[in-house]
Amino acid sequence: MAIDALAHKVRAGGRLSGDEALELYLLAPTHLLGQLADEARRRRHPERTVTYIIDRNVNYTNVCVARCAFCAFYRPVGAEGGYVLGFDEMFRKIEETIELGGGQLLLQGGHNPDLPIEWYEDLFRAVKQRYPGFKLHALSSPEVLHISRLSQVPVPDVIRRLVAAGLDSIPGGGAEILVDCVRKLLHCYSKATSDEWLDVMRQAHRAGLRTTATMMYGSVETPAERIEHMLRLRDLQDETGGFTAFIAWSYQPDHTALQGVEATGIDYLRTLATARLVL
Repeated sequence: MAIDALAHKVRAGGRLSGDEALELYLLAPTHLLGQLADEARRRRHPERTVTYIIDRNVNYTNVCVARCAFCAFYRPVGAEGGYVLGFDEMFRKIEETIELGGGQLLLQGGHNPDLPIEWYEDLFRAVKQRYPGFKLHALSSPEVLHISRLSQVPVPDVIRRLVAAGLDSIPGGGAEILVDCVRKLLHCYSKATSDEWLDVMRQAHRAGLRTTATMMYGSVETPAERIEHMLRLRDLQDETGGFTAFIAWSYQPDHTALQGVEATGIDYLRTLATARLVL
């Protein structure tokens, strides 16, 4: 389909197929993609109000058994530089966040084999006891899956127990690209397959939690696989309505095993605009 015809379809409120989205992504001028994305936003939010959350991203441990090829953060078990933050240190970070007007902690970390589900329950309860109104946006889908495997507790029960302890919502980390051949190249397939990542989110939504969704682009995937990722998120959103936001970021190659080159700012703008149209 010609780009003009696709632009007309988008402006009429039509839903893009994968092939149509890919054609726009690859061939539409950047200014047109941005214009269409902005028009889509205005249709949904004509009040022209933009909101934001003040939060703090805290990585509670960098010890991880996943060994993803794109990660420059993790340390193997027993390696120099590995850490687990103590509860008092996390309380201090929360207090600093509150002093600056923040109301939420984005808490994520490595897949540490020494932290059972009870550790997270104790932490969440302690946070809520000290700071009752403070929100815990914590533990990505693969982290929930890791806790499930480590503790031999089914994912729905892990979510139920964490919610009872104080979990408010789940961030969208660990999605990378939701295409299994890509996940195998990135060495994150064993951490969570595409279906496993999506099913943790499905179970969270069914439990009444809201979550975000992410995409790390610019590593080894093709443009078609980026679109496939977006479509899989859209399918789950059709099913549950549980996603509140989509966040895309470019792969950062420095100090990783994978290496490579970072995507450009234009790539970011085109990816973000296309995601807005697809989703």
